[in-house]
Amino acid sequence: MVGVTAVSSQDASFAHLIDGRRKWYNNRRLIALNAWIMLLLITSSTNGYDGSMMNGLQSLPQWESAFNNPSGGKLGLLNAIQNIGALAGYPFAPYMSDGIGRRKTVFFGATIMCIATAIQTASQSVAMFIGARFLIGFGVTFAANAAPMLVTEISYPTYRAPLTSLYNSLWYSGSIIAAWTTYGTFKINSTWAWRLPSLLQGIPSVLQFALILFAPESPRWLIRNGREAEALKTLAYYHADGNEQDPLVLYEFEEIRAAIEYDRNVASNVGWKSLIATPGNRKRMRIIVALAFFSQWSGNGLVSYYLTKVFNEIGITGSGTQLLINGILQIWNLAWAVSAAFMVNKLGRRFLFLLSASLMTLFYMAQAICFAEYAEHGRPAAGHAVIAFIFLFYAAYDVAFTPLIVSYTVEILPYNIRAKGFNVFNFVISLALIFNQYVNPIALDALSWKYYIVYVCWLAFEFVFLWFFLVETKNRTLEETAALFDGDDALEQIANRAEGAHEVYEDGSLEKKSFSADNEVSRG
Repeated sequence: MVGVTAVSSQDASFAHLIDGRRKWYNNRRLIALNAWIMLLLITSSTNGYDGSMMNGLQSLPQWESAFNNPSGGKLGLLNAIQNIGALAGYPFAPYMSDGIGRRKTVFFGATIMCIATAIQTASQSVAMFIGARFLIGFGVTFAANAAPMLVTEISYPTYRAPLTSLYNSLWYSGSIIAAWTTYGTFKINSTWAWRLPSLLQGIPSVLQFALILFAPESPRWLIRNGREAEALKTLAYYHADGNEQDPLVLYEFEEIRAAIEYDRNVASNVGWKSLIATPGNRKRMRIIVALAFFSQWSGNGLVSYYLTKVFNEIGITGSGTQLLINGILQIWNLAWAVSAAFMVNKLGRRFLFLLSASLMTLFYMAQAICFAEYAEHGRPAAGHAVIAFIFLFYAAYDVAFTPLIVSYTVEILPYNIRAKGFNVFNFVISLALIFNQYVNPIALDALSWKYYIVYVCWLAFEFVFLWFFLVETKNRTLEETAALFDGDDALEQIANRAEGAHEVYEDGSLEKKSFSADNEVSRG
C-alpha cells in the first residue's frame, strides 16, 4: 500500500442519528459518562508523572546523595527499569483485558501501582528503589492496555476522537505535577525532598482502585462475550437517556454486532498470528509499529529523561533554574497537546501527523546548529537558543504525536485484535524507551551535539513514511474506521448491517427489520 490517503466522507454515517440537543455540558448522563472517562484518562498521567519525576529527581541533591550520585549505566537502569517491568507485563495484559474485561484489568493494574508507589516512597536503598520502579512498570502495563480501549469503546460518537486523543495528551498533566512538585520540594532539607514526589505518584492509582469498578463496561466486550442485553442497556443509558429504541443506540448496537461477527468470520484465529493473518492487519501493524518507534525516537527521548544532562551541556547548571524550565516546559506541552486533541476531527489525522513531522525536523535541526555553536565557541546566546528550540520542537511534537499515537492506534484496530495490537504498540514503545534510556546518555557523552544529527536524519525518514502509509480516518465510527483497512467490501458490509437493522423515518419513527447473519457476504 503506497501513497494511501483514504479520505472519509465529510458527513459521518451516523450524523443524522445524533440528537443535536444532547451536549456534553447539558446532559446529565453524558456528564456522568465523561466523568468516568476522565477516571480512565488519568492512567496516562501516571506515565507522565514518572518521566518528569525522574528528570526532577536528578536535579535534587537530596536524591543524588541518597543513591550515591548515580551516573552512566546505573542512572540508565534507574530510568529504564520501569520499562523493563512493563515488558514483563505485556504477555499477560491483552489476555486479561479480553478475558475479565476492561474495568477489572484497570483495577488490577491500579492495585499493583498503589503497592509499588508505597515501596518506592519507603525505599532505603538503590535496590529497593529499582524494585519498586519495576513494579510500577508492571502494574501500569495492565491499566494502560485497558484504559484507552475502554475510553474509545464507551465514548459518545461525536466526542470519541477528542476524548481518546486526550488520553495521551494528559501525560503532561502528570508531568506538570511532578515537575512542580520536585521544584517545590527542592528546598526540603531531608529525604522527603524525593519521597514526597514518589508518594504523590500513587494518587491516580488510588482513585482508580476506589472507583473504577463502578464505571460502565465496554459494550464491545459485553457483546463479544454474549451479554448483548447489558451492552444495549449501557449504550442506551449513556447515549440516549435510557431509551433502548433510540435510532443512534440501535445503529451503534447493530454495527458493533456486525463488526464482531465479521471479524469472527474473516479471522477465526484470535491468537497472536491474527495480527498479521490478513493484508488489512499487516497494513495496520506496519503503521502501528512505526508510530510506536516514531513516538520515542523523534528526539523527544533525549529531553524527556535527560533534560538535566542537556542543560549541563549548554551551560545551564543551576538546579533551581533547571527545575523551573522543566516545569514551564510541561505546561507548554499540555496546552499544545490538549488544543490539538480538539482539532482532530476538523483537521484530520494525516494533516496533523505530516505537519508535526515536518516542523520537528526543522526545529531539531535548529537545535543541533545552536548546540554546535555553543560547544565550539561557548556563546551563551547559542545555549539559550537551544532552550527556545526545545520549546518549539515540543510544540511540533504535541500537534500530532502526543494526542494521536494512542487514539489512532486503538481506532484502526478491529475489536478482535484491539487488545493484542495495542499491546504490541506499547511493547514497541518500551523497547524504544529502553534503548533511549541506555543509549542516549552514553551517546550524548561521546558525541555531544553531533548526536543531534542522527535524530534529524531519522525525523526526515518519519515524514516520508507518514506521507506514503498513513490513512485518514476522519468522520467515521469506530467500526468503520477499523474496517478501512479491509477493503471497500468490509466497510460497506458493516455499514449496511447497521443501516439494515432499522429504518429511521423523517418523523422519527422506527421500524425494526429482520436480519440474518446468513445474508452477509463472506470473504475468503
